[in-house]
Amino acid sequence: MHTDYFDIRQVRQIPNGIEPMQNSSRRTLTRTLIPLATRAGARIMQIYATDFTVTEKADASPVTQADQAAEDIILAGLRAVAPSIPVVSEEAAGRGEKMVAGSSFFLVDPLDGTREFINRNGEFTVNIGLIENGMPTLGVIYAPALDRKSGV
Repeated sequence: MHTDYFDIRQVRQIPNGIEPMQNSSRRTLTRTLIPLATRAGARIMQIYATDFTVTEKADASPVTQADQAAEDIILAGLRAVAPSIPVVSEEAAGRGEKMVAGSSFFLVDPLDGTREFINRNGEFTVNIGLIENGMPTLGVIYAPALDRKSGV
């Protein structure tokens, strides 16, 4: 089957003892993650302006250096601001890395819409979410080609 996404059900969840955040902490984290997504988006746009190469993941879905560059920026930023919270990332899963997450984890798609990126139609986003006890509790979405941001 050819997909553009990974199945979160394939992530092995283990209790990690991290208590859900208070709303004020989520707001503070959101204000930190928006600039992080913006930096990843800026790098994506630098690559978008070049003759980038396209390769395939194990599931035959496309991947570019923009996917990896954005993931590198986001993972480094998440390690700096919330080192105790595990990260589940589409690109790491696409490389076959085993994803293990606790009751709280970040869910990252550094370049959602790789096909749209390749087709240069501007319809792609940077996505960073926080999952707590199986529920999304925080999300940041940035559309770098449109310079539109949303954080909830």
